[in-house]
Amino acid sequence: MLKFLLGVILMALCFNVMAACPDIYNHQFVTLKGEKINFCDFQDKPLLVVNTASKCGFTPQFDRLESIYKKFKDRGLVVIGFPSNDFNQELSTNKEIGDFCLKTYSVQFPMMSKSSVVGVNANPLYKQLANSTMQPPMWNFYKYLILPGGKQIYAFSSDVEPESEEILEKFKPFLK
Repeated sequence: MLKFLLGVILMALCFNVMAACPDIYNHQFVTLKGEKINFCDFQDKPLLVVNTASKCGFTPQFDRLESIYKKFKDRGLVVIGFPSNDFNQELSTNKEIGDFCLKTYSVQFPMMSKSSVVGVNANPLYKQLANSTMQPPMWNFYKYLILPGGKQIYAFSSDVEPESEEILEKFKPFLK
């Protein structure tokens, strides 16, 4: 009987932890390096999510994404890249993408494994982002800013620079 009660209590605790994570964060992804990332870990931080491509005219934004990541990561900002070939401008393999990002732009912020970000094959997070904002990515380097708690989500087109005042003014009040 004691084992049963402990089991019920453990299940209830697990359910409460899972229920406490807002739906927009209730995802796990694998990085280009093979590490698992649980987005629930970011629910109390501003999160800038960007779909990337290695052979795009906006690819130099990797420099500015890395800059904003370095500048604000210790104060709570999380930047995460999602490589995608939905617009036919991404390298073939996760290894090629990872090598390119590191060697060309010294990217240190987490880069997820290559996935789709638009349409029926979009990964679950991107489906939610498109539904929440009514704005699916129109091109590479489309940005979504998820504020702590996930109640406010902003979409920014590819031509909005990561360090633009338009983005900074939204997340700076939530930094430590």
